[in-house]
Amino acid sequence: MKMLIKNVTAVLPDGSTPVTNIMIDKNQIAGLGEVPEDFRPARVIDGTNHLAIPGFVNAHTHASMTLLRSYADDMALMDWLNKEIWPAEAKMKDEDIYWGAMLAMLEMLRTGTTTYADMYGPWMERVAEATIDAGLRGVLSRGIIGVAPDGEQKIQENVDLFRQYNGAADGRLKVMFGPHAPYTCPPKFLEKVAAAARDLGAEIHIHMHETMDEINGSLKEYGERPFTWVEKTGLFDGKGVLAAHCVHLDDSDFSIIKKHNIRVAHNPGSNMKLASGVAPVPRLLKEGIVTALGTDGASSNNNLDMLEEVNLAAMLHKVNESDPLAVPAFTALQMGTEFGGKAVGISDIGRLEQGYKADITLLNMQGPAWCPRNNPVSLLVYSANASAVDTVIVDGRILMEKHELKTLDEERILFEAQRCADRITK
Repeated sequence: MKMLIKNVTAVLPDGSTPVTNIMIDKNQIAGLGEVPEDFRPARVIDGTNHLAIPGFVNAHTHASMTLLRSYADDMALMDWLNKEIWPAEAKMKDEDIYWGAMLAMLEMLRTGTTTYADMYGPWMERVAEATIDAGLRGVLSRGIIGVAPDGEQKIQENVDLFRQYNGAADGRLKVMFGPHAPYTCPPKFLEKVAAAARDLGAEIHIHMHETMDEINGSLKEYGERPFTWVEKTGLFDGKGVLAAHCVHLDDSDFSIIKKHNIRVAHNPGSNMKLASGVAPVPRLLKEGIVTALGTDGASSNNNLDMLEEVNLAAMLHKVNESDPLAVPAFTALQMGTEFGGKAVGISDIGRLEQGYKADITLLNMQGPAWCPRNNPVSLLVYSANASAVDTVIVDGRILMEKHELKTLDEERILFEAQRCADRITK
């Protein structure tokens, strides 16, 4: 179906914001600007007083952790994991994974996210089902903990997930391998993960250098920093790597990241809440390393609002660097959109440009936060909030229009998610 978004203020790849028209043909952006006479859309959306941006890309999250939102807060990472989160997750069943994921789909859709990269535990096929049901674009990986007794089985589950769902839903699903972290996956185990991923041509999604405890533990156990010994396992030698967090980096880490073209998912909200530290984002960007944004799970953030992450990325590094130019507004927006597409390894999302996927978020600019309209990008990053998200299009399909959901039953999702959470958190 051809669709036209007319008279909309669009954020273009160069940061300009003209009032223009966006033409959509099937699942792609067919063009921007003057509408040719032979372009006859079946559907026209009036974009007057709306801002069009590429749909947000959440480059690192744990969707079904929505069920643990507000369950265990104000704790250090390892205490949080060992004492609260992992015991609660051990109670989860496949229906919990599905309804937790559906709650995440609801929240992401309401806040303008069109693509997300997820890593979680068993029953990831239920997350795939939720993604298909919602209509979003998902990059899924089975979280693999190598020190667990069933570590080998988890690798096989990731293999099965790849074979069943990679490229599914007309290409909206992509599957990576998800070794959890160096502190849960010993070297020999990571070698097995690397081999399995290479055999299938799959990419890797892993937590790296999130806390100083992780670094110090590695130095004590292996005599090396995690990036150094993980490189030796061959994990970075495959098709590509998405590394979440990367908070504590030295020159040797930067060298390894650049050598293997590792992409980084920065999680400012989660890192701040868990007091993990401040990632060296200005240097990552300066050195040409793909640096995207993620929310992390809703248990450590505690939401999946990517516009909030864009704002935090722009603000946090200014104060940390004592430099108001550290991460400008448009750069922060790129981290949440275009750079996110690169980070998750999907080349044709994240830009409003001919030939790119029609993954588009429209925000209503009628309101005090948007007045006066001196600079729409600045207003979006520093002034607005996600309640302005009005319409969301994924793969050329309208999933929400004027706040009305087209694929999700919000009342049912909230009921089922609360029911599941009540059981696993008692």
